[in-house]
Amino acid sequence: MAKSTQLIDNEVFRAFATYTAIVLLKMMLMSLITAYFRITRKAFVNPEDTEAFGKGESAKKFLRTDPDVERVRRGHLNDLENIVPFVGIGLLYALSGPELSTALLHFRIFTGARIFHTFAYLIPLPQPGRGLSWAVGYSVTFSMAYKVLKTAWLL
Repeated sequence: MAKSTQLIDNEVFRAFATYTAIVLLKMMLMSLITAYFRITRKAFVNPEDTEAFGKGESAKKFLRTDPDVERVRRGHLNDLENIVPFVGIGLLYALSGPELSTALLHFRIFTGARIFHTFAYLIPLPQPGRGLSWAVGYSVTFSMAYKVLKTAWLL
């Protein structure tokens, strides 16, 4: 069994850890952006969140949906649907012994695609920009999964 110090000495694993930290931090940032939009648009889903803006009936007007808040929430949900599989499959991929240059290409393309996807969602940029960035990131995850399966099952 590999010791954790051996993993840290592995360049592919260090690259994986670096790019995973970047996309996870980006995903966490989406929570803060959602909170910012909720506060600035005064659009909340929980009654206790409206108490700073009034009590009783006057606070109920802040229990509503807002298109900007919903857009950010959809972007965050898309991150959850794509970054979580990347982390799991990427870990298996990093442990499958890929070449450093190939691994870096996978990790960098995925990270760039997810960052672009966020900007495309929040600005919003016209399609097909957002859709293409999603497809690129998704393809990278599939490529890593294929390599893991090929290595593990000798496909």
